[in-house]
Amino acid sequence: MRRLVPMLLAALAALAAGCEKKTQPAPSGESGAPTATAGQSAGSAAPEGSDTILLGEVGALTGGQATFGISTRNGVELALKEANAAGGVKGKKVAVRVYDDQSKPEEAALAVTRLITQDKVVLILGEVASSSSLAMAEKAQAANVPMITPSSTNPAVTEKGENIFRVCFIDPFQGFVMAKFAHDNLKMNKVAVLQDNKSAYSIGLADVFTRKFTEMGGKITGTESYSQGDTDYRAQLTAIKKTQPDGIYVPGYYSEVGVIARQARELGLKVPLMGGDGWDSEKLYELGSSAIEGSYFSNHYSPDNPDPRVQKFIADYKAAYGGVPDALAALGYDAARVAVEALKRAPDTSSASLREAIAQTKDFPGVAGTVSLDEKRNAVKSAVVLKVADGKATYVTTISP
Repeated sequence: MRRLVPMLLAALAALAAGCEKKTQPAPSGESGAPTATAGQSAGSAAPEGSDTILLGEVGALTGGQATFGISTRNGVELALKEANAAGGVKGKKVAVRVYDDQSKPEEAALAVTRLITQDKVVLILGEVASSSSLAMAEKAQAANVPMITPSSTNPAVTEKGENIFRVCFIDPFQGFVMAKFAHDNLKMNKVAVLQDNKSAYSIGLADVFTRKFTEMGGKITGTESYSQGDTDYRAQLTAIKKTQPDGIYVPGYYSEVGVIARQARELGLKVPLMGGDGWDSEKLYELGSSAIEGSYFSNHYSPDNPDPRVQKFIADYKAAYGGVPDALAALGYDAARVAVEALKRAPDTSSASLREAIAQTKDFPGVAGTVSLDEKRNAVKSAVVLKVADGKATYVTTISP
């Protein structure tokens, strides 16, 4: 037995090491190496004093919210390509190391830790999902590394500390937008709510919508819950149907909303569905098909915007990636451009200098709206409301703060 004990301990140690390696975030890219922009070789960090400034990005490139991460990555990549083509920053190229968090907050936390401790990035971009950004923000704040989320709208994200910023509006505004639209534009008096009870994003929007719609004189007929990854929503929808609402507010992600729409119509619920920017994906129209037609959601931008700056972005994105950019791509592009401008204005790439430069962002001409950061590091900007018609989202109106 005494001879077996050392052998057993060695075997257990090897097994533990193997398990530890498996918990590391999977890097993006077909080659298995982290994605990098021009000026940075994939798989190698920029050494001190090199000709490259290295940023980090964390996003869902696989999993239930993969279209969000891919669109954001494309927007970031396009912005950095443009910056490098224009001469870079301080005579250096700007590169980005991208890790896939697989649509899981715990993986996002691991990825951002790796970017900070191993890759030594000067600034972090990400995430889209608020639950993942909350996990990331805690690590970035503790390490004193600036982080800009392109599109996480939960207020708690920037409340993590002075190093955390965003270039999108927040849920209290987005929830107000759809409550106002439902009450004033659609003339709804009674609305039911169906929320994801495991999503900070969904719960936050539902809470604000409920409060604002009620303050406007509307009535919430009932609130039902589901969990991300569910596939059968019939019990919740049957309960909602009994309350006879004029509409249903579903502040979730496209991956569930499309299926919810189909099952709602199957049960005879013909009222419009409403939601937030989590709906914004081509997959919504595939999953929801005709069932999602006539529904509405709030968003950050519309490709219908005739602004020459927006139309140039759309043309460049189409040329690079072969499709019309969604709001996540636009916000990824804006976040990267805000980062580049901060790098240009900062006297150096220290955390303190970059944090101060980002905080001073005012009237920045983004493609998803003009970005001005307030004292809480949130962007103050307008929102658009889009209607699903003929298999795409069409512009309806703009609602300002």
